Amino acid sequence: MKHSYVDECEFISMFDADFQPAPDFLMTTVPFLVHNSDIALVQARWKFVNASECLMTRMQEMSMDYHFKVEQESGSTSCAFFGYNGTAGVWRIRAIYDAGGWKDRTTVEDMDLAVRAGLGGWKFVYVGDIKVKSELPSTFNAYRYQQHRWSCGPANLFRKMFWDIAKAEKVSMWKKFYVIYHFFFARRIISHFVTFLFYCVVIPLSVFFPETGIPKWGVVYVPTTITLLNAVGTPRSFHLIIFWVLFENVMSLHRCKAVFIGLFEAGRVNEWVVTEKLGDMLKTKPTLSVKKKFRFKFWQKFHMLELVIGLYLMICSCYDFMCLKDYYFIYFFPQSIAFFIIGFGYVGTIIPSDK
Repeated sequence: MKHSYVDECEFISMFDADFQPAPDFLMTTVPFLVHNSDIALVQARWKFVNASECLMTRMQEMSMDYHFKVEQESGSTSCAFFGYNGTAGVWRIRAIYDAGGWKDRTTVEDMDLAVRAGLGGWKFVYVGDIKVKSELPSTFNAYRYQQHRWSCGPANLFRKMFWDIAKAEKVSMWKKFYVIYHFFFARRIISHFVTFLFYCVVIPLSVFFPETGIPKWGVVYVPTTITLLNAVGTPRSFHLIIFWVLFENVMSLHRCKAVFIGLFEAGRVNEWVVTEKLGDMLKTKPTLSVKKKFRFKFWQKFHMLELVIGLYLMICSCYDFMCLKDYYFIYFFPQSIAFFIIGFGYVGTIIPSDK
């Protein structure tokens, strides 16, 4: 962006290192910008080449497909605004400068730019028919670091931009409400708290207090509806929906913690760990250098926080089973097993080592 030849360019296309755009990518995206002067961004969809590598990548595919098919599509059609995904998109350079350029005040500088451009009156277009090949993180540690950044960054950005959004003059009240409530508050803050605190802490704790009662709509109907809606994005994985629920509830622990860090700007708020992708490494026999790179100590395989929550849920499950109060153990038991599986490190692709 700082080179002199950029002065002669109108648009810039961005890709992460593991993305593989089709040869006609620019031919299918740039016309939206050429023929619509008020559009700042054209976002394409991600297509995952390693979605079937392991169960963890299948779970990620379900979440990401929902994000693109529902969240991005609805934002594009209803408000002409959504969060830029940081890659597989084409920007109008003038819109970037008009929004104040790139800022590194959070770990989601792509979302930061999109919000500022949206408040400046620019419109975005999501084109789901244009797909760019990419790769999902295959190891749990890589995925956990990625989710920390994706959860902590938006919460920290919300803290920094709330009043800027509320005072924006170039957009309607409806769009400001959409950005504050739906885009930030409901989807990126409250949803993580509800998922973990309500379903992994409050409901299990309620089995020790017989006098308390939780309405069925909060325990059964609402989560079932949300789960089925999430499954719409990936019909081929519908039979894995139970595993997806258990896995997402475990990950909500890390996302909830990351949101706290972002909102209160705690220690790891600006931590940036590049998401490690395996590429074709496992298709061939790893060299000695690769083996040494991924070799880890025995105790590093364990995740104590997950093991503690798993033990807590197992105790609640056993107590509920003995009392036969409300049959919550049908949910508690498999959820505790999910926490144990991840806590002991048996999730994701296992990297071979020389020992």
